[in-house]
Formats: sequence, structure tokens, C-alpha cells
Amino acid sequence: MHRDPVHLQQNKDELIRMIKERSFRSSSTPTFRLSSGAMSCFYFNMKPVTHSPSGLKIIGDLYLDKLDELDLRPDAIGGLTMGADPIAAAVARASFDRPPWIEGFVIRKEPKQHGTAQQLEGNVKPGDRVVIVDDVVTTGASTIKAIRAAEAQKVRIIGVLVLLDRCEQNGMQNITDCGYPVYSILTIRDFVNG
Repeated sequence: MHRDPVHLQQNKDELIRMIKERSFRSSSTPTFRLSSGAMSCFYFNMKPVTHSPSGLKIIGDLYLDKLDELDLRPDAIGGLTMGADPIAAAVARASFDRPPWIEGFVIRKEPKQHGTAQQLEGNVKPGDRVVIVDDVVTTGASTIKAIRAAEAQKVRIIGVLVLLDRCEQNGMQNITDCGYPVYSILTIRDFVNG
């Protein structure tokens, strides 16, 4: 079900507003150490938005809208814990109201050391069409780790959709180099002019 462009833009504007208020920090000098070890003038901690009721609602809707726009029809959506977890849950829940249903899944950082020793958790089986998600991309390392784990489970990755591309350290290209199309909902340009 396609949404009207005004509603789409309102959702995007509200998400940007929430991220600016709760999750985005900036400095005129490189103050923030990133997981890669690099220093940056910008920092995003998306958890205050991705774990909020309104954030989950908006993210679920925006992801479904983007999947429709891209004509991607996944059976499931997920990525590396913990940045991808609320996104996968938001999309799965939103799909309940806007079928077809999309299963959510989680990829552990390491396979569990007991039981079936699974790394990918959820109602996903080999051959299922999946979209890998992440909250923020800088180098793409966590997204690529999720891709490799999903490939090992023999699912069919049809794309990668991240919430925010920082447009630093070649992250989106690094993911593209894995052989999958990659898209973002937002970029750093939604928060920083020029």
C-alpha cells in the first residue's frame, strides 16, 4: 500500500526532528570517537529514538514505504544486534497492519555457545528473501558482519536498507562491494548543511 507523498514527508520530517532532539551531537572540532576509532565532529546514538514508541511507529512506516518504493518484497528483515533489533521489530509490527507480513530476525555478534549454536535468530529459513538493516553506517563493518552471517545461513539477501548514512569512511561503498544494493532512509545531509 503506497502512502501519499505529504504523509511520507511528514514522517521523515518528524523522524529528523526526533533524532536532532534525542540522538544527534555535533562539535566544530573532531570530538567524538567512533567505533572505528576515527574522530568525528558528529555523533549519532539512535537508541533514544529507535526504542521510543513514536520512533518505532515512524521507522516501521518509513521502512515499509521505502521497501515499496524500491519494489523489494522480503520475507524477513533484520541485522546485527543491537542497532538493527528495534528496526526489524518496527518493520515486522508495521507489516501486520500493511501486509504482506515481514518477519523480523536478529543476528548475534557471535553464534550462541549452547543449544543449536545459531547466530541468526527468528522465523527465517534458507532461501528466504531478506533485507539487512542497520541504524547507522560509517565504515559499514557491522552491516557487513550481518551480511556474512546471513550468507552463512543460506538466505537470499535482496538488499540492505540503513536508517542513516553518515557519508563518512566509505561505508555505503564498502557494503555495495559485498554485492548487494544498499539504500538509506536518511543521510548526514539531513542534519548538517553543506
